[in-house]
Amino acid sequence: MKQFLTEIFSWWGGNTWGTRLWIRRFGDYVGSDEFGNRYYQDRKANRRYVTYAGGLADASAIPPGWHGWMHHRSDVAPANAKYEPHPWEKAHQPNLTGTAAAYRPDGSLLNKGERPRVTGDYQAWSPE
Repeated sequence: MKQFLTEIFSWWGGNTWGTRLWIRRFGDYVGSDEFGNRYYQDRKANRRYVTYAGGLADASAIPPGWHGWMHHRSDVAPANAKYEPHPWEKAHQPNLTGTAAAYRPDGSLLNKGERPRVTGDYQAWSPE
C-alpha cells in the first residue's frame, strides 16, 4: 500500500503512475542493464527513458554503455550491440553522498579527528 501511494503522490521516489502510463502509451522497451534498470524509447519523439530498479531515481546508477545511449552518443542500445567496456572504464559505484557510507575526512563535522594543519606552502594570488 505504501509503495502504491508513493507512486501516485511523489516523483522523487522513482517510477510514478504518470511515468508508467506514458511509457505504456508512447514507449518501446529497448533493454535492461545488469542492475535491473529498464530502458525505453519514445515511438514518435526522439526521447529516451529509464525506470530505475530499487525505487530511488539515481542517475549515477546508469552504467557507462547505457549512459552513452541515454545521451544520444550512440544510436544502438548496449543490449543490441554486445557492448564491451573500454579498458579505462571503471566498474559502477553508487553515489554515496548523504548516506552513512559517504566520505568524511578528518576534521569534518560528522567525523572524529582533527583537521590537518596548513603547511604554509600556499601563497594566495594577488593582482599586481
